[in-house]
Amino acid sequence: MPEETDVVLYERQDSTALVTLNRPEYRNAQNSAMTYALDRAFYRAADDPEVKVVVLRGAGPHFSAGHDIGTPGRDAHLPFERRASLWWDHSERQGAESRYARESEVYLGMCRRWRELPKPVIASVHGACVAGGLMLAWVCDLIVAADDAFFADPVVRMGIPGVEYFAHPWVLPPRIAKEFLYTGERMTARRAYELAMVNRLVPRAELHRETMALAARIAEMPTMGLALTKRAVNQAEDLQGLHSGLDSVFGLHHLAHAHNAETAKDSLGGMDARSMKAAAQGRDNS
Repeated sequence: MPEETDVVLYERQDSTALVTLNRPEYRNAQNSAMTYALDRAFYRAADDPEVKVVVLRGAGPHFSAGHDIGTPGRDAHLPFERRASLWWDHSERQGAESRYARESEVYLGMCRRWRELPKPVIASVHGACVAGGLMLAWVCDLIVAADDAFFADPVVRMGIPGVEYFAHPWVLPPRIAKEFLYTGERMTARRAYELAMVNRLVPRAELHRETMALAARIAEMPTMGLALTKRAVNQAEDLQGLHSGLDSVFGLHHLAHAHNAETAKDSLGGMDARSMKAAAQGRDNS
């Protein structure tokens, strides 16, 4: 039986660790509690010598609708034991000093750590993979998508140049990345597969079986060989500018937050989950 750690489930099947985002009632919106639970699950998988491959998936009808910007469990104001950065406790600071410290930890810092997990990680994506959901999928080594999956980063509508882990020009051709951001429109799983953002496209009913079959095939390889191969490809991406690109755009991201805080209702430009959803559906929020 799977073991539940609040908002993340962890289960091992043979040599594969199944890590499941578990806030289905909120489309697996990521609050800090989920982020730290996910970090613990990845550590557990890394430490278990029986685990060769990790699969990340979402409970319910969606993979993840992104960061929590409005559920009853939103906890961005609360302190957590920091694991990914040496920035100070954001909960005792204000303004940009607080936002930058928190997001250096829970967004950019965590994603960079997870990308370096020395075992292959497969994202098994269905339904919505939006904004912060992209960050989770993009730090994985492979993506298997169901035919009902869709991808979007609509935060330009907030006046913000994409999510904190700005891998867009590396996972997509630059002109496609610009269109993806400029419009905020959904990209279908089929289109993502055609653009090589997704490794495999499968019917929704076959998603779990196909993902586990791929994990089992990979698990036949030696652990050290997989770890070194992952490191080699990641290093090549960093030599192509990914690491420094993330740093530079993270600064622009926070310039946007600060600008919003001075000129709009709040650091999100006055937008919330409801108004973002309404805008995506092409109607106002009245």
